[in-house]
Amino acid sequence: MKKEVFKEHHRINEQIRAKEVRLVGDESEESKVIPIFQALKMAEEKDLDLVEISPNAEPPVCKLMDYGKFLYQQKKRDKELKAKSTQIVVKEI
Repeated sequence: MKKEVFKEHHRINEQIRAKEVRLVGDESEESKVIPIFQALKMAEEKDLDLVEISPNAEPPVCKLMDYGKFLYQQKKRDKELKAKSTQIVVKEI
């Protein structure tokens, strides 16, 4: 059930409905605007997922990454933050 929440948060691969996307984080660290079909082809060739990072930008910002690994790292980071946070309990007299 939690995985479904994350999947709704980020659009991946064919869920992205823009004609063009701004691709960031490729080998060349500069961003470039390319057609969606070309970005999907690049992701498929590299055996990665095309993940929409910023859907409200014009054109939407996307990144090539392993989405399963991204979710795992995000879950791990959230768990660490939760473990480090302490709750202060005020006792009344």
